Amino acid sequence: MTLICNSAEEALQCLRSGDRIWCHSMAATPYRLLEALAQRALQLQELELLQLHLEHAEPVCRPELEGHLRNRCYFVSSNTRELVNCGRADYVPAFLSDIPRIFRRGDQPIDVALIQVSPPDRHGNCSLGVSVEATLTACEMATTIIAQINPQMPRTHGDAAIPLSRIHYAVTIDSPIPTHDPAPLSATHRQIGENIAELIKNGDCLQLGIGAIPDAALAALGGHKDLGIHTEMFADGVLPLVHSGVINNSRKVIHPGKIVTGFVLGSQALYDFVDDNTEVLFLDIAYVNSPAVIRKNPQAVSINSAIEIDLGGQVSADSIGNRIYSGFGGQVDFVTGSQLSEGGRSIIALPSTARGGSQSRIRAQLTPGAGVVTSRAQVDYVVTEYGIAKLRGTSLRERAQALINIAHPDFRNELREQWHLQQSG
Repeated sequence: MTLICNSAEEALQCLRSGDRIWCHSMAATPYRLLEALAQRALQLQELELLQLHLEHAEPVCRPELEGHLRNRCYFVSSNTRELVNCGRADYVPAFLSDIPRIFRRGDQPIDVALIQVSPPDRHGNCSLGVSVEATLTACEMATTIIAQINPQMPRTHGDAAIPLSRIHYAVTIDSPIPTHDPAPLSATHRQIGENIAELIKNGDCLQLGIGAIPDAALAALGGHKDLGIHTEMFADGVLPLVHSGVINNSRKVIHPGKIVTGFVLGSQALYDFVDDNTEVLFLDIAYVNSPAVIRKNPQAVSINSAIEIDLGGQVSADSIGNRIYSGFGGQVDFVTGSQLSEGGRSIIALPSTARGGSQSRIRAQLTPGAGVVTSRAQVDYVVTEYGIAKLRGTSLRERAQALINIAHPDFRNELREQWHLQQSG
């Protein structure tokens, strides 16, 4: 039975010290509940807030919450980055596909799920809206579900339905869904996008994310045909290709005619597009990101980014040296699945330099302390604005030369010297 509450504060009165709380993530972050949680936590001890990326999460990251609430992050964002790196929050490295299994196996117990849903339909079903990801599983495993019912939350299809009767405490709060409007593309990113487009064939099924590189790649695909989408998330760059018919999902084997995703994050136009759109399926991320599922679509292509890559092909994507920056996400899930797909490919794309051009992102060795997300045995194509390096099946010597050839020209001689020094002992 659902208890309808008058305020977020009332809805959170059921919390107890030591509770492990999963928070609905990405654009579905129930940030109005987080505001109330920050106040409620001061009355309790040792709450743990489990999460992927959260929007408007500043209230639960304040210093005065130390000892009362600790963030446990499966993906580190701008709000939690400093907390993690100074030891006041925890980072859990995990493949995105594995997080629901961690919950289901009981490796990570969950007491409470904080979620944001659409109002119930005539059948009594709410919708998890723009973000299913691991929250579907968290709701299955949690003892208590607390929901913000938001009239602005889009109603989406797939695994997003949750009966109002399964929610224990609910409060109706009308609040905007967080948006991320696309940023203008730089000349560097446009060139990277053009290079990626050279690797895309008609009929490919794409995985991509949010940011300048996927946006640039999508912007360069207007001349392609019959593309499909099976991805952990997508943003606004997909919309023009859907409207023009370039993306029609017609050649997919798994869910033909449908865009498959775990969540979306973007503009209001994107949220309007997915609202009650039966051609977009929001599914459990353990399924979406399973390599066994990804491989079933022919010509699956993964497009992911990196912070840096060494001359052997090791990819660091979650840290800058010892400093944790983001998370594993679905990179390895899709690198694996796409390469197992018939005619599939995986692409790691990155600008050639960082810090205003003063530092090469292609390095003789990764920055000390940097974690490897994708191993050198898994890397297929690497793309920068200077070209394409094909690494799969190559020797260490061959891949070092290929990567030096797509590094920024200012750093190529230095990289060659460092490579020769490594080889000479």
